[in-house]
This record gives sequence, structure tokens and C-alpha cells, in this order.
Amino acid sequence: MRASGFRVLPVLLLALCGAAGAADFVGADSCKGCHPEAYEAWMQSKHARAVSSLSEQQQKDGRCLSCHSPDQVAQQQASVSCETCHGGGQYYSPEYVMKDPELARLVGLVDPSEKQCRSCHDASSPSLRPFDFKESLKAIDHWSAERARRAARTEASAPVTTPPTTTAKK
Repeated sequence: MRASGFRVLPVLLLALCGAAGAADFVGADSCKGCHPEAYEAWMQSKHARAVSSLSEQQQKDGRCLSCHSPDQVAQQQASVSCETCHGGGQYYSPEYVMKDPELARLVGLVDPSEKQCRSCHDASSPSLRPFDFKESLKAIDHWSAERARRAARTEASAPVTTPPTTTAKK
């Protein structure tokens, strides 16, 4: 007896969801190809330079690295990268997955939350000023330009239709 695709699909999705929690990182360069504006915004951000903002001694201190380079040991990723906030891209980075936002989230893409940000940006951080989540989001905005670029590209490639012309009878 053959299993139908519809019965197998939920099992595969559950397996992928479980694996997505432990997804490997693919690196910020993998994001750059499809999200060049977001990548540039990140490169200009403090997150991209988080490790270099530490002194030599602090770069050896696990307490500092837990926020300035949280993925360095497990994923060999220095600083705070795209995947630090959005989750390991192993399963969501392929273009066909990213074209379907629901599927991308299902297999591991994370929309960062205030709680996630506050895991580092909290009152116990030694050198941080008070953290305002909404204002901080504006400071790291890397999606507005990306959306605008995509919308312009979609608009430019949309077929132009002209309304049919009618001729008036005399």
C-alpha cells in the first residue's frame, strides 16, 4: 500500500521543524546575494563590529563574547551576524524557500522579538544605556530598503497593459 504525499508531507515538515532548531549557519555572505541592501546595512551596524569593539582581554572573556559573538564557538561566526538574530539559515536560505515567507519561517527563519534582543540588551549589561526596542529597531532597519527594492523590481517587471481603445461612432 502506497502512502499518499499528503500523509507523508506533515511528517517531513515536522522532521524539518525539529532539525531547523539546530540548523547550521551558512554565513552572512549567503544572505548578501539576495539581500544586498540588508547586508550593507548590517555591515555598517555595530552588530557587525561587535567583537572588534571589545578590548583584547574582553575578546577572551566568555561573559563578553556571549553577546558580542554568541555564535563563535558553535558556528564559527564572529560578531552578531544575520543568523544570530534570524536563526541558522541551513534550511531557509535556498532561494525557493525564501520566496515563500511562510515556508521560510516554518523551517527556521526567525523574526527577532524584543525578548530575543533583550537577552543581550538588558539592564545587567555593563556598558549599555537604557534599551528602547522600538527606537533600536529603527537603528538597525535593514528591511525597509530591501522591501522598497523588491517592490520597485516587481513594479518594473510587471507587464504594462493598456486599456482597449474605442472609436466613437459618428
